[in-house]
Amino acid sequence: MNQSPEQLALQHHMALCQSHAEALQDALQDMRNRALNVDDYTHLNKADRRLLDQFAYRYTRLQDDMGAKLIPAVLKALGEDIAPLSALDRFARLEQLGWLASADEWQTLRQIRNQFAHDYSDNPTERFERQQAAVHAAVQLMSVLTRFQSKSTPAVPPSSRT
Repeated sequence: MNQSPEQLALQHHMALCQSHAEALQDALQDMRNRALNVDDYTHLNKADRRLLDQFAYRYTRLQDDMGAKLIPAVLKALGEDIAPLSALDRFARLEQLGWLASADEWQTLRQIRNQFAHDYSDNPTERFERQQAAVHAAVQLMSVLTRFQSKSTPAVPPSSRT
């Protein structure tokens, strides 16, 4: 099989995002098992801090790598010229092509990620609420990745399949 550099880059970035998603899924499962509540956020033990840190790291890395690496790789593999496109235009183009359900939804996921990663609060209730929003966004993000994975195989031009 003779794959283009764009297809190889897409496979590489897809595998990178998949590794983040697998670790994120593990963290989400551990968080469900632990079932932290708002009161627990006032006195997190070492294991809980590590669990929340693992979630935060993988969630932000998945979001960042999808936005900065995977989305451009998808568009390039589809033959799109992304140089003149802003990030918002890239999201809109993926929506037009059927890869994203909604460019606005992706923007909302980015806003949740940014609030989660950059807005620090001493208030346990606020931290808990941001964590819950990030958990919900992480599940949506993994759904987007699954959609990308299901569509990525057909993105390989028939002439390069053997």
